[in-house]
Amino acid sequence: MALVSIVACVALLQYLLFVMRAGRARGQSGVPAPAIVGNPDFERNLRVQYNTIEQLVVFLPALFLFAHFVSEPVAAGLGVIFVIGRALYARAYVNDPSKRGPGFGLTIIPNYILTLGALIGAAAAAL
Repeated sequence: MALVSIVACVALLQYLLFVMRAGRARGQSGVPAPAIVGNPDFERNLRVQYNTIEQLVVFLPALFLFAHFVSEPVAAGLGVIFVIGRALYARAYVNDPSKRGPGFGLTIIPNYILTLGALIGAAAAAL
């Protein structure tokens, strides 16, 4: 499980980077906590952070379950696509939210494959 553990750690480090970017944007824009609106740059960075955590809730368990029941190398490969997708999503969303689609697609498609594959693999193992 070393490969998927590395990918999972990279995804978590990426998320922490997004947290830091949102915090920096908050400070630079002067939006006081607990406010979450007031400056478009801050709001876009915060939305990247929120959307990433929403995707991680599905990604992390699905990644490990797929690796266990189906294939660790395939899980790791799909995980790398997820991380790349998150990076593309973040860059696009902060610069022009209307162009976030490709990055989101590279996030959601691996999540669907990992989740459905894990379900099928677990069901097959249970039979």
